[in-house]
Amino acid sequence: MKVALFIPCYIDQFYPQVGQATLELLTKLGCEVDFPLNQTCCGQPMANSGFAAASKDCDKNFVRNFTGYDYIVGPSGSCVLHVKEHLKDDKHPEETIHIRKHIYELSEFIVDVLKKEITSAVFPHKVGLHNSCHGQRGLGLSSMSERVLPAFSKPEQLLSKVKGIQLVKPVRNDECCGFGGTFSVFEEALSVKMGKDRIKQHEANDVEYITGVDVSCLMHIEGILKRQGSKIKTIHIAEILNTEA
Repeated sequence: MKVALFIPCYIDQFYPQVGQATLELLTKLGCEVDFPLNQTCCGQPMANSGFAAASKDCDKNFVRNFTGYDYIVGPSGSCVLHVKEHLKDDKHPEETIHIRKHIYELSEFIVDVLKKEITSAVFPHKVGLHNSCHGQRGLGLSSMSERVLPAFSKPEQLLSKVKGIQLVKPVRNDECCGFGGTFSVFEEALSVKMGKDRIKQHEANDVEYITGVDVSCLMHIEGILKRQGSKIKTIHIAEILNTEA
């Protein structure tokens, strides 16, 4: 299985350890992983700000870099969803369609495509799980409280097999952390207030770490935690699943 690793720009610049953990994890799971070196931003920031036309070159570059692979996998639900729903290159329509149909967020890929469990990971800590909006409501990684349907969570399914972990969920399990991409810039005060409220729910569970599938949400939460002088740390799901005794 030939897999291309899609690492969003903010992960590349600020959280390279998440990209490394993702690569190592996919390799352990038997994937032949390639990292296209000329990949850049997927164009989501422009699209979120109402300038979708400005992301055309990003789309073309993405298609150039990720054509020819069985699957494209990234450790960021929001960026994956953007590509899945908005990628467009009129000169390469077949390649574009293939990419949109075969790009996956990491936990989604492991559960739905590889259909594997990770039983080698060890993480003896109390961990709060944050559901990111894009992953939950866009990619369907977990059930939504407003819908009366059987509960499920692909990230939780994977984390439940980690040895030593004590996984806990906040009272309002699918509440937004307030990041929302450029929303956190244009509506800073509201974004921070939502983040603080979210953190209080995890603090009530006395967690050591907060994890999730989207580094952007974790980055927002981490910033607030640091400004508050909190001992709680953030960690991406790939980093937990890649740990070993």
